[in-house]
Amino acid sequence: MKKKTIWIIAIIMGLSFLGLLLLQLNYIEEMAEMKKEQFDESVNRALYQASRNMELNETLRYLEDDVNKTERLHNDAQAADKAAATPAHQAPSTDNQGDVYTSFEAKLKQSKPSLVPKGSILRSDSSSLSATKRNMQEIVRNRYVYQKAMLEEVIYNILYSASDKPLRNRINFKLLDQDLKAEMMNNGINIPYHFTVTTQDGREVYRCPDYVSDGEENTYSQVLFRNDPVNRMGVVKVHFPQMNNYIFSSVRFMIPSIIFTFVLLVTFIFTIVTIFRQKRYSEIKNDFINNMTHELKTPIASISLAAQMLNDKTLVKSPKMIDHLGGVINDESKRLRFLVEKVLQMSMYERKKAVLKKKYTDLNEMVETIAHSFSLRVEHTGGKVYTEIEAVDSLMYVDEMHFQNVIFNLLDNAVKYAKPDEPLDVYLKTWNTNENLYLSIRDTGQGIKKENLKKIFDKFYRVHTGNLHDVKGFGLGLAYVKKMVDLHEGEIKVLSEYGKGTKFVIKLPVIRDEEDEET
Repeated sequence: MKKKTIWIIAIIMGLSFLGLLLLQLNYIEEMAEMKKEQFDESVNRALYQASRNMELNETLRYLEDDVNKTERLHNDAQAADKAAATPAHQAPSTDNQGDVYTSFEAKLKQSKPSLVPKGSILRSDSSSLSATKRNMQEIVRNRYVYQKAMLEEVIYNILYSASDKPLRNRINFKLLDQDLKAEMMNNGINIPYHFTVTTQDGREVYRCPDYVSDGEENTYSQVLFRNDPVNRMGVVKVHFPQMNNYIFSSVRFMIPSIIFTFVLLVTFIFTIVTIFRQKRYSEIKNDFINNMTHELKTPIASISLAAQMLNDKTLVKSPKMIDHLGGVINDESKRLRFLVEKVLQMSMYERKKAVLKKKYTDLNEMVETIAHSFSLRVEHTGGKVYTEIEAVDSLMYVDEMHFQNVIFNLLDNAVKYAKPDEPLDVYLKTWNTNENLYLSIRDTGQGIKKENLKKIFDKFYRVHTGNLHDVKGFGLGLAYVKKMVDLHEGEIKVLSEYGKGTKFVIKLPVIRDEEDEET
């Protein structure tokens, strides 16, 4: 499949997943807002009904007080009749026949006597057949006016006496709490709440013991005694500490859907990344196969040609020629075996089955030896190998053969990627600190582009130079180097500037003697 087709499919699927995820999030947001509006409406309705119940309770309490007062006066009058000692100051509360009136009945008799039912009419015998229809209507009318005046008197008493009392005395906070709880339950709200009562100007009258407000976000307020003068009104504020959890619980069932959609999106992205990675590996593998074919073809062709010459009976073979052909076959066989082993070694290291034969080795001596043996290849380009031996404690604990291969591979890469028709200079330097031993290999070759630096240690990766086969190799050299340095508990870094050269720095732990460690 072409890369363009994969990108088109990836974009379409990605946008589809994102659109589905955004729709689900938008749906959850709308549901939460709807639930919040319903909650607000229910709380406000419950608060209004609770405040109205409180006002009705206050009115009922005043009516009960008036009835109780009337009963007490009636009982006092009966006790006075029995004692035959009725005080003169109680005369206004009884009539000539000893009937008792309430306080506002007495006031009514003094202010509007005409509204009070006539004693003879009120106490007329209901069984009297001589009462006329007109008298009955008059009795009903007078009774209605009388009862209306009584209620008005109670209302006036509430208005002018109750509103003068402070809120603390007018409100039964325990009863208010019960009303709030009952009204909340009636409106479908069953979550904890706290409330406080304040005056209109903000002075606190009552606060729940566990009231904790985290701002006005979850707080609702309702005016108490809203028909009283402004300075006599109160305000009840109710705070719901768990309101957000309550609203969130209504959309909680959507969370698994979002999680599954997100998992599918992540899986899809991972799948697309894997597809592109596999496509890249496929291209690298094809490149590897092409280069491997080209690399193996040369020694095979040389061995085949030498074998043909040995088998050619028409060709006169001198001992010198036989030695030469035998040497060619031997050298090319070694080269062929080296290439095959290199591939097999990388496979073995990938499975973590490498066994290193470590021993104590001097880095300075190894660098000097390798520089001397490699100088011919560098001098062939017109350049030279320079060594700077500055390490004092140069002892290291490594597999000598593999670590030599590490240095040879880095030098071999320097020669492979030298600038055409220009001399190549290679600089090897050793130095150490208290904790680490360092080796750097710097060349003046082509250098590596910045976008390729992170990939050069990948297996089978090769930096292309335009022609696929102009630089021989499998793309295994630097992967082998990285693997060996890691197995020796070291680190390798690369610094390069395209067109100016490359520098590899290897860091290894310093090996200390036991006596040094004790001191």
